[in-house]
Amino acid sequence: MGTEKITPDSWYTEICREGGSALSLQIRSKIHDEQTPYQHLEIYETEKYGRLMTLDGLVMLTGRDNFIYHEMLVHPALFTHPAPKKVLIIGGGDCGCLLETLKHPGVERAELVELDEQVTRAAEKYFPELCASNNDPRASLNFVDGIKWIAEAGAGSYDVILIDSTDPVGPATGLFTESFYRNCLQALGPDGVLAAQSESPLFHRDIIKDMRSAMDAAGFPHLATLHFPQSTYPSGWWTVTLASKSVNPTDFRRTQTQDSGVQTQYYSSALHQGAMALPPFLRKHLGLP
Repeated sequence: MGTEKITPDSWYTEICREGGSALSLQIRSKIHDEQTPYQHLEIYETEKYGRLMTLDGLVMLTGRDNFIYHEMLVHPALFTHPAPKKVLIIGGGDCGCLLETLKHPGVERAELVELDEQVTRAAEKYFPELCASNNDPRASLNFVDGIKWIAEAGAGSYDVILIDSTDPVGPATGLFTESFYRNCLQALGPDGVLAAQSESPLFHRDIIKDMRSAMDAAGFPHLATLHFPQSTYPSGWWTVTLASKSVNPTDFRRTQTQDSGVQTQYYSSALHQGAMALPPFLRKHLGLP
C-alpha cells in the first residue's frame, strides 16, 4: 500500500488467511509511514472510520470503534477486583487502555509497559483523544520488554494486569505462555486479576483454548472468556480472557459498575454479565460444561 497511489476509491485491505476472509476500509490518505525498530507502523485517514493505525499490515485500531475493545479489556477486570489500586498494562502503546484505567478514581498507579515507543509517539500525534491521561500523575510510561518487566516484578506488586498485545506472533508470542502467566500470578496480590486479549472466537478457538490451558497450568483458579463485537478485527467478533486468584469473575461488582461514575460508551454491568455467556460451539471447544 505504501507505493500505491491513493485515489478517491482506494481501500485498505487486511487479509485473514486462517479465516478465509478479508476486511477493507475506504481510505482518503496515508498520513504516516514508519519502520520502527520492531515493526512497520502506518496511519491512514479513512472515509468512515476516522484514523486507522496498522502494524505490519494488520489493523490495530480505528477512531470509530476502538472504544469497544479498550473498554472490554479494562473494565471487566477492574470491576472484578474488589478495590484495584495498582494496575499494570503490558502493550497498549496507543494508550487507550491507560485512558480507560484512569477513569477509575480508586486507581493510584497505572504503569504502561510498551516495547515500541514509536507506537505511543504516533498515538500522541494522531490519536490524542486516547492519550488524554498520559500526563496524569498516576500514570507512568515505560518503553521496555513487558516479559522481562513482569519476570522481575516483586511479588504482589499489582492488583490488576492487563495484556493489550498484538496477535501471538513475533515478539508478542511470549505473552501467551504458561511461564509468562506464572510470572503474572506471582506479581499479583491476593485478589489479583489478569485480563488478556484473546483473539476471535470464530477464527481462533484454538488460541483461546491454549491460553486458558496455560493460565490454568500457571495456577489461576478462576477463568472467564468474554466476547464482544469488534468490526475492524478478523470476523468482527473478539474476546478477552480473565484469570483471577480469588474472586470468581462471575462475582464482579455489579452495583458499583452503575454507581462508580466511570463514563463508558459500550461497557455496562448488563453487557459485562451477558459477555460471559459463551455460545455452545465455543463452550464445547473449550471443554466447558
